[in-house]
Amino acid sequence: MKIATWNVNSLNVRQPQVMEWLMNEQPDVLALQELKLEQDKFPLSALQMMGWNAVWSGQKTYNGVALISRHELTDVQTGLPQMPNDPQRRVIAATVNGVRVINVYCVNGEALGSTKFTYKREWFAALTHFVRDELARYADLVLLGDFNIAPTDEDVYDPKKWHEQIHCSSEERSWLKNLLALGLTDGLRHVNPIGKFYTWWDYRGAMFEKGLGLRIDHILVSDNLIGKLQQVAVDTHTRANERPSDHAPVYADFQI
Repeated sequence: MKIATWNVNSLNVRQPQVMEWLMNEQPDVLALQELKLEQDKFPLSALQMMGWNAVWSGQKTYNGVALISRHELTDVQTGLPQMPNDPQRRVIAATVNGVRVINVYCVNGEALGSTKFTYKREWFAALTHFVRDELARYADLVLLGDFNIAPTDEDVYDPKKWHEQIHCSSEERSWLKNLLALGLTDGLRHVNPIGKFYTWWDYRGAMFEKGLGLRIDHILVSDNLIGKLQQVAVDTHTRANERPSDHAPVYADFQI
């Protein structure tokens, strides 16, 4: 079973790349973030013509998440129960072949001390509550997406420059550790304990070409599934496309 995540930074712009990636990679599940599309603008018919199913939660201009699969998507959940009035479309979950898949586009936070950072703190608390409940219901669970947090200095091209900055602060990293403590494992680090792996590169300054990025897109795997995880990789070739997203796809292979 192949499960992947990709922040596409506008599905309208990146739809041809997504279609090509689906055709070439044939994932069982592809989780997309930052659709930047209204709910009724999602290209469902184009996906169905290629044999794919999809569920999504769209939002004009910002946010938006989707799950695309060859298989049936059941027990669909959108949003966080602890934040029922949150207008931002950032979470969608569904069950695929017995595996619970939770796709998240986590809050950026802008800067420490900002109102957006306060929202990020509240949002991660609500996410942690939700994931705890989901793990109690589903032993086989994958939490994946754009977390907007680099877990350690090993996941940052310049730890001194990013020290206690947004995405890399001690407080944000503690939120990610709280999620892992629920019974999840960082899939990439489970397979590759050491080494530099980045998933996001700023468009400015030719950062991708220079190899200067952050690892902020993650696939977190439940204790019940971690023994079946075989590989986690970052598809940097797709980041090298013309008109790319600033994120690369990340995918995990399971022997299920």
